[in-house]
Amino acid sequence: MEVSACAAPRRFGLYAFAADSAARCRTAPPDALTLRNTRVNSSHYALSAGVELHCPHEPESIPAAGFQVPPGDDVKILDEISRTLSEYLLIPGLTTQDCTPDNVDLGASLVRHRVGDESAIRIATPMVSAIMQAVSSPKLAVALAQVGGLSFIHQNQQIEDQAADVLAVKRHKAGFRTSEVAVAPQTSLGEVARRLAENEQGVAVVTESGEADCEFLGIISLDDFHLESHGASETAGSRMRSRDSLVTASASVSLSEANELIWHHHLDVLPVLEDDRVVSLVLKRDYQAHKTYHRATVDSEKRLCVGAGINSRDFKDRIPALMEAGADVLCLDSSDGYTEYQAKTLEFAREKYGDDVFVGAGNVVDGRAFRYLADAGAAFVKVGIGGGAICTTRAQKGIGRGQASALLDVVEARDTYARETGLYVPLCCDGGLLNDSHMAIALAMGADFIMLGRYFARLDESPSRKLQINGQWYKEYWGEGSRRAQNAARYGQRGTMVFEEGVDGYVPYAGSLYDNVERTRAKLISTMISCGSTNLRDFHRDAVLVPVSAESFKQTGAEVQLRQPAIDSGE
Repeated sequence: MEVSACAAPRRFGLYAFAADSAARCRTAPPDALTLRNTRVNSSHYALSAGVELHCPHEPESIPAAGFQVPPGDDVKILDEISRTLSEYLLIPGLTTQDCTPDNVDLGASLVRHRVGDESAIRIATPMVSAIMQAVSSPKLAVALAQVGGLSFIHQNQQIEDQAADVLAVKRHKAGFRTSEVAVAPQTSLGEVARRLAENEQGVAVVTESGEADCEFLGIISLDDFHLESHGASETAGSRMRSRDSLVTASASVSLSEANELIWHHHLDVLPVLEDDRVVSLVLKRDYQAHKTYHRATVDSEKRLCVGAGINSRDFKDRIPALMEAGADVLCLDSSDGYTEYQAKTLEFAREKYGDDVFVGAGNVVDGRAFRYLADAGAAFVKVGIGGGAICTTRAQKGIGRGQASALLDVVEARDTYARETGLYVPLCCDGGLLNDSHMAIALAMGADFIMLGRYFARLDESPSRKLQINGQWYKEYWGEGSRRAQNAARYGQRGTMVFEEGVDGYVPYAGSLYDNVERTRAKLISTMISCGSTNLRDFHRDAVLVPVSAESFKQTGAEVQLRQPAIDSGE
């Protein structure tokens, strides 16, 4: 990848001020400075852009006594302008005949590995969901894993509740469904219909006590009864298909074997049993779905993969519970990851579980922080502070860095680290991604995969409420730094939140995760083809980026009056 490099940090005297990165600085006592066009209020204590600095003293005439800056105490200012992803465009490369959609591989390493080896966990779609209450639920985790991504169940909840969410995802095998609705023989047909509709299921398992892990008696589907004909008060036992009349399979059955049984015996559902319990169902209508979700992120037992967030406070209790539940990868959830607390958490995980646990860390915005966490054993490192759609960390605390500047710096550190140690530590671009083209820019700059909050919060599968405002549909979306979330552990605050680093609001509803992710994949593939690349590693290596001026940025979007609402073009 070719892009303008950032220069080394410049060092300035304690009382110096630079109007821009090219300004020359002088050292002067504070009473000698005259500042013009200065703006100061209760929220901003910085000099505004365009300030003029006048000093009546030449450097050699400044009194030495009382104004010497001790060695090492100089202010360090990076000689760069903090850049966002929207400030760059990709220059097209040569598109060869091999650059076709079918040949493009979006697969990415999720966790560290030796250079030249395969990562223990790979995702076919380089998208993961943010560790947020408004985003990562078991339902979204299942859907995202099916399309080749991965979700991180949020940690701002009781340990046992988070572990239960992880377990709910791990019960799903590719092509195998968990019995989400279980009823007893005496359950009324009206209640069966209600629970099937509530869970968007077509078949329920009948067990002795109505609990999924009890003795299996049979199944009942919407095809087995009609409320008007049989009556809502009739029982499930009177209309169910009993176990003796069913074709079943053992828990060791493969998906291909299960599908053969379904087609051979003309079944609509095949219960998979372990002893007297049903462990999963294989549905005939899922056969095509399995073909559709051939990119699913699964473990060695064909169960869907799922991640989980942790913090640096209760990690000694949370990590064991999540590992027991079957979490495939963990991630420290913090706005600022360059801390000894994260290093200690990584050390605990490594000492207790060795190579059996993968823990990502972050967030960081420069190479120093990356190397610190990589040396501590991070499985991957998240890049980005303050760039999220609902994050106000930069405004509240004055820390952060433009996402492009941060990513370019950390990518260079990652590649240097790989050359020096032989270990490749993947990078996750977290924040600053306003549209799909920003994802392409981030991947070209060297991110291995993308973490998204707002993107997934808009979708059917997110856990937040869908509501209508002024005729338009929205989904609720709130930051972990908001009062609503009260995620004090993530932001290093003790007890309740003293101040907010996030907001609570809405995002326009966008429909199904499956449709949106497929559309995003198509855009990324098209971009890579235009740049002459068929995999992410080559895309990063060969990409040529150019900064965008303010004037050229104006021409990025449409320049015609758009119809509101949009109508068919055939008019």
